[in-house]
Amino acid sequence: MNATNETEHAAVAENAASDGQQSVDYQKPESSWKQMRTSEDWFAIWCGGFILAVAFAAIWFAKPADWSQRVADAKESGQSAKIDSLLKPYLAKPGKWGQKPKDVQQEAFQVQSNNPIAAFYQPASGDAPASTPIVGVLGAGVLIWVLFTVAMWLRKKDAGGFAKGFPVVFLLATLAYVLAGHAAVKAFNLEYALWALAIGLVISNTVGTPKWLRPAAQSEFFIKTGLVVMGAGVLMSKLVALGPPGIAVAWVVTPIVLVSTYVFGQKVLKMKSRSLNMVISADMSVCGVSAAIATAAACKAKKEELSSAIGLSLGFTVIMMVIMPFAINSMNLPPKVAGAWIGGTIDATGAVAVAGDMLALEPVADAAQIGGAQSGAVPPTGDSGAVAKAATDEAVQVAVTIKMIQNILIGLTAFFVALYWVRYVDRSASADQKSIGLSEIWYRFPKFVFGFVVASVIFSLLYSNLTGGDVMISSMIKQSSKVLRGWLFCLAFVSIGLEINFKQLLPHFRDGKPVMLYICGQSLNILLTFLMAWAVFGG
Repeated sequence: MNATNETEHAAVAENAASDGQQSVDYQKPESSWKQMRTSEDWFAIWCGGFILAVAFAAIWFAKPADWSQRVADAKESGQSAKIDSLLKPYLAKPGKWGQKPKDVQQEAFQVQSNNPIAAFYQPASGDAPASTPIVGVLGAGVLIWVLFTVAMWLRKKDAGGFAKGFPVVFLLATLAYVLAGHAAVKAFNLEYALWALAIGLVISNTVGTPKWLRPAAQSEFFIKTGLVVMGAGVLMSKLVALGPPGIAVAWVVTPIVLVSTYVFGQKVLKMKSRSLNMVISADMSVCGVSAAIATAAACKAKKEELSSAIGLSLGFTVIMMVIMPFAINSMNLPPKVAGAWIGGTIDATGAVAVAGDMLALEPVADAAQIGGAQSGAVPPTGDSGAVAKAATDEAVQVAVTIKMIQNILIGLTAFFVALYWVRYVDRSASADQKSIGLSEIWYRFPKFVFGFVVASVIFSLLYSNLTGGDVMISSMIKQSSKVLRGWLFCLAFVSIGLEINFKQLLPHFRDGKPVMLYICGQSLNILLTFLMAWAVFGG
């Protein structure tokens, strides 16, 4: 960047600080090449790319010599070939434990012991041998520890401080997984992200986060890398599976809600911080925390503003996971409409899947599955349970697919927010009203989004073109990259909690406008998504 661009940065920072709306810290712009060697965004790409490369290599070298023949035979018999990643035994999360509540009948909650040790060891039962995820938990921890320590060293950051504090952050993340794994907790859909955030908040707002632990609380580095890894699971084939109806729900409603919510916050609620307004709008309308991180980077939101938006997202996600299935069951909606409504309104793919599993839909005439799942005729009329299960499965497939299509908007959202901020918000803040150049848009754009998009494209091509690619990539994601992504997100939420002090957040919530913005925006989202889902799927 040239001297003109440096002047632009300085003018933006000076005016933004003076109007009190947001803080854009001025730093001398670095060349793109230097950023690739030092910046957090680019290293999120390098670390995420390394994880995905290792994960793919582990599934590629696990192929038997007669893999092609096995795939052909499985296809001929109407089944699916099977393959396990070489990393499967070495990557894991703590298991389920505790007794299910008496009023919960879901088999997934039936585990054997109320002793938390059961999360790390399950004795032999029947034909099933004894099992323990300890090796896998340690494997995930060591891999992330070494990878990020090296990355911090290459970036000339406090690698020693990170290496020293990381084991404690990882132990806190493990505790979050253990708490979330209890059967009673699962019955109320209290996911690991909430526990991770809560654990960090308790520490930071009671005894305080120790100074020596702070270098290891790399919240944005963890979550950006996790988002790059997540890109491998956002397969373009999912978009094709639902076709135009899925695109209509995910890509038409979302930008309308985002823009409307932002305008509502500025014109009606008169929110002082435009960046907080925008981050909440993107968080609520696109896909929760992932979109909030990308949008916050694009509009240079304060860390406290990002934390506020994430807190709102997590809190309302829990509420939505309970309310939406209850409303859908009461309305007895068709499976596709129900799935599209859930997928378009609830944040986070995991939360969408959990909410979908809570549906109790009536049997319908068409129980065909969405691309990749089994399809066929409805089970016999007498088998109403099987028919109802098929309807629920179809709804879950649609819901998750809609959310994955929506995830593709993360990159576009970040780009257009950066463009809008540079052209209008920062320009209006500049006293001389001079146009801010395109180089500033590039400077603002969150580079890790490139990693997300490239990973999505590459693994979509591998999924579609390799022999048995659908099985290979699905196994890779389930057995390695998804496990590591979960750990990265859990570490990020613990770190966010460790960084947050309630005294710093209170100014953002004192007037109640952020909560009001989220409620009004989500209400609009629920209404428009339902109307669109009914229009394209309800017939």
